Amino acid sequence: MTSITRRRILMAAGAGAITTIAGPGIRNAYAAEFTLKTGNNSAESHPQTVYMRKAAAGIAKDSNGRVELQVFPNSQLGGDPAMLSQLRTGALDFFTISGVNALSAMVPNAAITGVGFAFKSNEEVSAAMNGDLGKYIRAQVRKAGLEVFDQYWDNGFRQITSGSKPIKTAQDLDNFKIRVPPSALWTSLFQSLGASPTNISFNEAYSALQTKIVDGQENPLVIIEVSKLYEVQKYCALSNHMWDGFLCLANRRSWGRLPPNLQEIVTHHINSNALEQQKEVIRVNASLRSTLEGHGLAFNEVDTKGFRDKLSKSGFYAEWKKKFGDEAWGYLEKVTGNLA
Repeated sequence: MTSITRRRILMAAGAGAITTIAGPGIRNAYAAEFTLKTGNNSAESHPQTVYMRKAAAGIAKDSNGRVELQVFPNSQLGGDPAMLSQLRTGALDFFTISGVNALSAMVPNAAITGVGFAFKSNEEVSAAMNGDLGKYIRAQVRKAGLEVFDQYWDNGFRQITSGSKPIKTAQDLDNFKIRVPPSALWTSLFQSLGASPTNISFNEAYSALQTKIVDGQENPLVIIEVSKLYEVQKYCALSNHMWDGFLCLANRRSWGRLPPNLQEIVTHHINSNALEQQKEVIRVNASLRSTLEGHGLAFNEVDTKGFRDKLSKSGFYAEWKKKFGDEAWGYLEKVTGNLA
């Protein structure tokens, strides 16, 4: 997708082309010429949805009403596998999806960002996703027949919650029934840690915890808060075991129907709002502990080295290095250092 690049964002913004197409306050009185749909699995109040709605508003304004982006959050259009299928057929025009989740069935190496305990900071994530690893993943998506925007949407580092006991060491996960998204990497990670992972789509996670089908789950704090998982969980281990983010994908035929000047507008607003969303997720996740403690969730630190050592001894890193291949693994370790 040649128009979905940082270079074009800067060119358009610098020339003032995007902000002057419609002019301040001007609205098209007629129906939109192009109506596009985008879906996600995040709650209405999640920064992903909030900033995608801001993108939609900017697109409508700067296209003078020619483009309407309809946002369907909270799995309104189905779970991730269903929405990915809709995207591929053209029933859905855009879709923000975790590379580690349903997308990995179609683009296996998109899951590499979810390798357990790989990234140690948001700075490492940014270096990877804006560097060689991010370019490599986007190239793999395009080879699979979809278009993808350059900027990622952040979901943050994931933490483990439990309804029965604190998780402090890797041994605490022995036979622990934990909900994980439908993903081979997630399943492998927790199996390697001794847990009993169960693949459940996020739109069914709350009820699975409530009915004790599983005893725990793992998600960034912002997801735990906006989805009210604290209502059905008692403990939260600050494990930072995996970083997770979303790629904003586009159906190639839908994208090709937009004239170049409208592609520029859509590209600018989706990518620029993704940048703002990244900052907001980092800010929110950093401030949520006290909020969640107020809801009754008890926090504890974890023995990170013990978790990583158990993964190494189980052969987790060696297995996934072989699956992802030397090229992709090299891009990952370029940022994270040796993971063996």
